[in-house]
Amino acid sequence: MKRVIAIAMQKGGVGKTTTAVNLAASLAATKRRVLLIDMDPQGNTTMGSGIDKSQLERSSCEVLLGECQLADALVRIEHGAGFTLLPANQDLTAAEVRLLTLPIGRETKLRQALAPKRNDFDLVLIDCPPALNMLTVNALVAADSVLIPMQCEYYALEGLSALLSTVEQIRAAVNPHLTIEGVLRTMFDPRNNLANEVSAQLIAHFGDKVFRTVIPRNIRLAEAPSFGKPALFHDKESRGALAYLALAGEMIRREEEATGNVRNLTALAGSAAAPTQGTAPASPTADTTTASGTAAGPVEVAAMAAPVSPAAPPQAEERSR
Repeated sequence: MKRVIAIAMQKGGVGKTTTAVNLAASLAATKRRVLLIDMDPQGNTTMGSGIDKSQLERSSCEVLLGECQLADALVRIEHGAGFTLLPANQDLTAAEVRLLTLPIGRETKLRQALAPKRNDFDLVLIDCPPALNMLTVNALVAADSVLIPMQCEYYALEGLSALLSTVEQIRAAVNPHLTIEGVLRTMFDPRNNLANEVSAQLIAHFGDKVFRTVIPRNIRLAEAPSFGKPALFHDKESRGALAYLALAGEMIRREEEATGNVRNLTALAGSAAAPTQGTAPASPTADTTTASGTAAGPVEVAAMAAPVSPAAPPQAEERSR
């Protein structure tokens, strides 16, 4: 695949880190070489991968500031098939402050650091902080595309509008090849009428840029970080783990259709993640009807953020909570 994907969204709590860790594990289970970069000073991706952020000798902070080479800061994660991690902790906040004092080149530091190792991996995933700051800008400049996780709620639509505006600015200024990888609906509850309404609006505006795979609300996804491992290796038969395997498969199929290359996907059904007989399907499937237009711009998305009036009766809405 040989691509760099930034997982970004201005609003917090939409599942960026959960998506980063679990998608990295799922892609690694298909025998892809995956590098996961933590660009969030909270270090949740690092902790969720089983690495103690308080004990780091080198991290993304030193890499961004040029104090060490990327290869020297990488950590191998040995869960199942395994992936490689560039960890982070609160020191990354200091790195951002120092980057802001640089007169030139501050937005390209990550791209420059990543360049020597980029071809060593099939896929590089970058977990961005929940803000459009210099760390996020570095991730977007280094990326080929942006994967946008979002809840089907009103505030998430506003965050999406701001992110798309930033992507357009990055395209115009530094990275003209930056594209939208896709929009991923997370923490989705099909019983919630508002979620279904917003989901339909996303499909109408973004068409096939909306992933067919939907990530459901799932307790195994929520508790896996406390065990320091992805959900795939916490409970491989959980709906959340199966949903991220389905997302990995969908991304690979999209890539193959775009390039014409076909690769064996039997690892997706391997023993590391194979559900037992009678296991529930990977995830709810969205309506596959898509619009024929191109992806929406910031203005169109802002219009989408108008309040949506649920049509479900009161008793149905109460049950969805």
